Amino acid sequence: MDFNDRSTPLSLLRTRRSGKPRDLVAPGPSPAQLLEMAAIAARTPDHGKLAPWRFVIVPDDARAALADAMVAAQRADKPDCTPRDDDTARQFALQAPSLVVVLFSPVPEHKIPIWEQQLSAGAACMNLLHAAHAMGFAGGWLTGWAAYSDRVRDLFGTAPEQVAGFVFLGTPARELQERPRGITDRTVTLWSSTGVD
Repeated sequence: MDFNDRSTPLSLLRTRRSGKPRDLVAPGPSPAQLLEMAAIAARTPDHGKLAPWRFVIVPDDARAALADAMVAAQRADKPDCTPRDDDTARQFALQAPSLVVVLFSPVPEHKIPIWEQQLSAGAACMNLLHAAHAMGFAGGWLTGWAAYSDRVRDLFGTAPEQVAGFVFLGTPARELQERPRGITDRTVTLWSSTGVD
């Protein structure tokens, strides 16, 4: 299988792989491409038409300020953090050429259950990665401590929003490694009236 073949929609789906954000280099998507990716990502299943997600594009000239803010948030969240932890937080914010923060923006007290809204936000992240792949880029969807920090969340939104993921985008510095995939007895089963086979 040619993992660089993007000639058909199915080949795009078959060949998408995540890139490690630390291994993504320039060129990254242009501002116009990032907006197009967000528009494509918004075409996700969305029961109730709630759009329970938002995309926050972090411009190139704001990445250093974000790194400083994330270091400060980590220091406040973890008073025992070390200078090495500071470096890790800074590197996290600065890796890869482009960054889109996807927020889960629930609509509380709505008849559509929160769980379905969360699934829609996850699907929006996946669509963002598919759009990046279709445009010739790679992406990495990360969470980590920052996704669960209210202080980091407050850099992008307000409660009850949550960070669904940090989606880093760019060009792979080397060929992405394929890992074993496909269906197995654990991932796909057949149901019948006597139970799951």
